[in-house]
Amino acid sequence: MTEHYVRDFQAFVSNGAAGAPAWLREIREGAIARFAELGFPTMKQEAWRFTSVAPIAETRFTLASAARSPLPAAAEIERLNLGAGPRLVFVDGRYVPGLSSLAGLPDGVYAGGLAAALKAGPSGALARTHLARHADWRDSAFAALNTAFLADGAFVHVSAGCVLAQPLEVIFVATEGGSDEPKVAHPRGLIVVERGAQAAVVETYASLGDGVHWTNAVTEVVVGEGARVEYYRVQREGRRAYHVATTQSRQERDSFLGLHAVTLGGTLARHDITTVLDGTGAELILNGLYVLGGSQHADHHTVIDHARAHCASHEFFNGVLAERAHGVFNGRIIVRPGAQRTDSKQTNNNLLLSTEARADSQPQLEIYADDVKCTHGSTVGPLDPTALYYLQSRGLSPETARSLLTYGFVAEILGRMQRADLRERCDRLVRAELA
Repeated sequence: MTEHYVRDFQAFVSNGAAGAPAWLREIREGAIARFAELGFPTMKQEAWRFTSVAPIAETRFTLASAARSPLPAAAEIERLNLGAGPRLVFVDGRYVPGLSSLAGLPDGVYAGGLAAALKAGPSGALARTHLARHADWRDSAFAALNTAFLADGAFVHVSAGCVLAQPLEVIFVATEGGSDEPKVAHPRGLIVVERGAQAAVVETYASLGDGVHWTNAVTEVVVGEGARVEYYRVQREGRRAYHVATTQSRQERDSFLGLHAVTLGGTLARHDITTVLDGTGAELILNGLYVLGGSQHADHHTVIDHARAHCASHEFFNGVLAERAHGVFNGRIIVRPGAQRTDSKQTNNNLLLSTEARADSQPQLEIYADDVKCTHGSTVGPLDPTALYYLQSRGLSPETARSLLTYGFVAEILGRMQRADLRERCDRLVRAELA
């Protein structure tokens, strides 16, 4: 099942990618070798026992080509209901300057395509320092495959002390191949926010149509000492799309990261989130919301790694599952030796709107220190019949009562998003999905 990807890689490196710097070529070669060694995961592996990737492994996806990808019209990008601030637009993983806008970016902020940044002086050196150094492609076949085909992506650098007041949009748009050759794209993102800086970044994944395609994404987020970052990730691809993603963050001393993951699209979605609190006093807010219907399947695996003392993390994931949807959550909190005075909380709640919907939840704690405060828990069940009865006794119809209670369930996560403008946008998207 891996052979044709290895052949595609050989064609990829001989068709322009060979011009990459030697250090990147070395990483690519190591990544494709590791992918061939690991192969696609199976349900016999503990981390994948609730999720089968056979539909991806058994489909012949072809590498999306920038030269052949049709560019969307500007109106199609506007219909994605984005903000009015600066934006980077990528089509099948390749940066499109003509659809992007950098107006409003303050001095001290670099935002653009990764391929161009690697050729520049200071930007290239910084990208080299962090690119493929945080997301561990050696343990993940999908991250390895993304790294092997690393050609372009989003690079955002916020210099020390700089404040990015407006949210920066990073939009990854997937096009469709023909029915005989669905496409795969490997979008890449690298966000580096240096000491004392502040920034909000919104990463959106969307489809131009409703055909079959596969997005295999990796994003690395580096938060410097005392920096504050709000990172929103919205996956709203078509209902026939496959989406596999790895998000890896690293925080330094006294930093703050609010990471908000919203999953609405795709027939099969898997998102691995690993966060490392690698500086004393770091704080993490990790929110997740998945709203699924039909036969959609979404699997979220999270790891919060408390590597230093006096850090705090609070994780809340809620899932709304209708019809035959299946939601999977596996959350792991690790408290390393010496990480005393850790304060960590993890909660996963799942709302089943039909008898055929299913949720599997596995919160975990792995603690190697003795002076900590850590809790975890999960719930799976239908709407509260007592609350439904109460609302109907006040004159609401059964449909309205169910809608209000369902929205209240998702609003718990939306309310934890600190930026009002981004919270309202996510609210509109979720309301449309619930409708």
